[in-house]
Amino acid sequence: MAEQASSGTVTGADADTGTNGLDLLPGAAHEEGAHHGRRSSWVAVCVIIVGFVVSGVAMVPEPKWWLFWVGAGIVVVGGIMATAGHIFDDWY
Repeated sequence: MAEQASSGTVTGADADTGTNGLDLLPGAAHEEGAHHGRRSSWVAVCVIIVGFVVSGVAMVPEPKWWLFWVGAGIVVVGGIMATAGHIFDDWY
């Protein structure tokens, strides 16, 4: 039988490359940091989402304009909360 190409698998002492295959690379290890934001930012986002839901429900099956504007007001309050809480500073 003719000589066949190997699979490229490294055997021996160099075979342990870790779970990701990158553990033997030189330099500082890179940790994947969690970018979850602050609790106050998430509260503001939840208030905005509730406002959108209220406004959306107000449109089904026939428009209830007073409820739509209540939902829009909730969105505005959530936007003010987000701005006052410096939500854009959560981007790391």
